[in-house]
Amino acid sequence: MPRWKPDAVDRLQDAALELFAEQGFERTTVAEIAKRAELTQRSFFNHFADKREVLFGMSAKLQEEVVREVEEADDAGPPLDTVVRAFGVVADKLLEQRRDVVARRYAVIAANPELLERELGKNAALTDAIADALRRRGCEPGAAFLAAGAAMLAQQAAFRTWTRPGETRTLRDLLPAAAEDLRTTVGAS
Repeated sequence: MPRWKPDAVDRLQDAALELFAEQGFERTTVAEIAKRAELTQRSFFNHFADKREVLFGMSAKLQEEVVREVEEADDAGPPLDTVVRAFGVVADKLLEQRRDVVARRYAVIAANPELLERELGKNAALTDAIADALRRRGCEPGAAFLAAGAAMLAQQAAFRTWTRPGETRTLRDLLPAAAEDLRTTVGAS
């Protein structure tokens, strides 16, 4: 095994996702992931705390970026629109070029109740962080919470469409339509 090859994180993530799809998350070991990626277990642990972090390692960066985009937005429009635009900017930055990996990650999480529970917890934390950012922008606390939650629903609806096989539109393009569907559903103008 060569001592060093580039793109260790990507190779580990690809190997893990392949193994999770083949044999399930629970039955996959770190040793198997490292071997498939042609790396050592030590290399794995240099990049990830455990195999769950292969799936959730980017959550903190995603939250940081969305919150920053909300806080720095220069519009004075409805808070829901501010958050949807922030999601679009961050999707372009962090997700679009990794669409296949993100879709495979989503499939693994959806198939595992423990991972799905963790994902829901991460989403709740992101909702709270967005609501805090909206409050810092001057939004009333109740409205901030509702806007953050509504934006998360729109993001999740757009995300489900974006990860479908054969879907070619960008997540950024899908987000406004999902927000509009939400408005229509609740009878908002």
